[in-house]
Amino acid sequence: MYFFISNLSFIEILYTSVTIPQILVLLTGKNKNISFRNCITQFYFFFCLGSTECFLLSVMSYDRYCAVCNPLRYKLIMSGPVCRNLVLACWIMGFFPNLISTFKIANLKFCDRNIQHFFCDLSPLMQLSCQNTNKLQTLNFFTASSIVLFSFAFTLGSYVRIIMTISTIPSFNGKSKAFSTCASHLAVVLIFFGAVAFVYVRPRASTDFEINKVVSAVYIVVTPVVNPLIYSFRNKDVKMAIKKLLF
Repeated sequence: MYFFISNLSFIEILYTSVTIPQILVLLTGKNKNISFRNCITQFYFFFCLGSTECFLLSVMSYDRYCAVCNPLRYKLIMSGPVCRNLVLACWIMGFFPNLISTFKIANLKFCDRNIQHFFCDLSPLMQLSCQNTNKLQTLNFFTASSIVLFSFAFTLGSYVRIIMTISTIPSFNGKSKAFSTCASHLAVVLIFFGAVAFVYVRPRASTDFEINKVVSAVYIVVTPVVNPLIYSFRNKDVKMAIKKLLF
């Protein structure tokens, strides 16, 4: 579990590093410009790292499924090589699907230079193009839908099996202990997938720029800040340190 959490932390460090520095520059008001090359680079790595996080969260749900539903075989199923291969697969699946969209967007002709967003997001970029982007929007919609819905469906399936297993445990303490192993991950999944699906898996997502800005802040800023807190509260040493600090 901690191997996957460390990878999630690493992804979110990179994920925030792609957007937050430029956002801070914009907020200071000193420089509101970004070069076309930097914009496309930001766009590519933002979506690649976001896709990788989607896949990693689904892999983490499978890890929780094995821990709860197959506790005696857990170390055998989730061995070191298996965990490393799963993480590697997440990175590969996260980076390759976005190459086509990035290449096509980089070759568009743009009529305007003012992006209606605080980073180089998909819909605001295509809105600046002089060309017909209907086919590209459809391609991006299906790519985003496939990544998000596949990851979420896999995660949902894992938790259905987990809930079915927990429901068979006779004691209340046993149920609470089993559920506590999944509570942190479930909270992260709901926050992240909820915000991402609202922005990218909607037919009218390309026109609701103001709403998208607000929701984007959730998975760009709020989620990376909240995730360490959510997982830290499961650590006994952290709980003891907080109790000593408060009482």
